[in-house]
Amino acid sequence: MDTRQLAAFCAVVERKSFSQAAERLGVSQPAVSLQIRSLEQRLGRQLLDRSGRRVEPTEAGLRLYRGAQRLLALEEQLLEQVGDERAEAVEGRFELGASSGPGETVLPLLLCEFRQQYPKVTVALSVFDTHTVVELVARRELELGVVGAARRHRSVVFEPFFRDEVILACPPGHPFAGRTVSLDELRSEPLIVMQEGAGVRQVIEDELRRAGVRLRDLDVRLELGLQESVRSAVRAGHGVAFISRSAVESDLRSGAIAAARVEGLDPAREISLVRSAGRVSTRVASAFVEFARERLP
Repeated sequence: MDTRQLAAFCAVVERKSFSQAAERLGVSQPAVSLQIRSLEQRLGRQLLDRSGRRVEPTEAGLRLYRGAQRLLALEEQLLEQVGDERAEAVEGRFELGASSGPGETVLPLLLCEFRQQYPKVTVALSVFDTHTVVELVARRELELGVVGAARRHRSVVFEPFFRDEVILACPPGHPFAGRTVSLDELRSEPLIVMQEGAGVRQVIEDELRRAGVRLRDLDVRLELGLQESVRSAVRAGHGVAFISRSAVESDLRSGAIAAARVEGLDPAREISLVRSAGRVSTRVASAFVEFARERLP
């Protein structure tokens, strides 16, 4: 069976669009359409439903897609094992997604260092909330994700990557600065939180729940999207916020932000790698994971 036809078919199923599949494969849309028609004629079955706004696989198409994924993964693995020197080199485009915490702090420098070691690699880092990263990896639009909260999803697997402490950040000179405060003290202080879907927020909600408190029991005054906006609000003196230590490390060193702890809470999060279940890693992705594990705590 022609694996180019299978690759075109899988791309259409995953992108739900002939034009987007063609863009991903670097070919014209008519070329993709021809590959699909040839495949349907060979099998004598309609594989795609083109009647709606989005292209969807038929029952036969869904069965073919599952088998084609395994076959294409095996082909990629065989090519890596028996390829020439050029195939064995670490090169190509590496698309990685991350939630705002690791995506704004740890990963940019790490990826720059990775690129220095592997100059033939082109890196593309996209930053979203945790839920979006997981969905993009599940749909195979990104090869790897790095997120601060492992959410159940049948199409992906999570692997521990590194551990990140979560602190209560406050303005310098604030009564909480450098102290361990009680939950009652925290209840009386204006709190800034990240949007729903952010990994740090999920960690804090879980910690509070274990302590018998809910986020709504606190004096939440501002919900400001992701980590950078929360950090700016704390620096400007608008309240206190739970935030990743790695996100404010430079502020802690310069004194622009102070840290506090809350009695009974020990918030930390396991930063996780997200992979699509059953997908064989490319050489570039494997090289990055090995490179990162050597440098991260």
